[in-house]
Amino acid sequence: MPDFIYNGKIYYNPVQLVMEQIGGVWKAPILWRLKENKVMRYGELRKDIPHISDKMLTVQLRELEEDGYVERKVYAVVPPKTEYALTAKGKDIIKLITVIRNYGLKMIEESK
Repeated sequence: MPDFIYNGKIYYNPVQLVMEQIGGVWKAPILWRLKENKVMRYGELRKDIPHISDKMLTVQLRELEEDGYVERKVYAVVPPKTEYALTAKGKDIIKLITVIRNYGLKMIEESK
């Protein structure tokens, strides 16, 4: 497959594109929690993923929103209330994350 451009960036293969969008330590766990809980507030995500820093959670949520996997709804109330939910694209990527998760569980089981 020839090089291609997606959102102004050159990619050399489609796997590179997908892994850049959902790869890393935190994006898949964030998406997974939203799958299980439908809609979550920032504080709920922060409590549910105890090892992530506030800054990292904010950055990852913004990237997931920018890439179209997560939608953010801000309510004009005091104190501020922000909710996050999966978009259709986010729900679609859960299928892939499920396969990767199951493979990881298999690897863990085999290592015992």
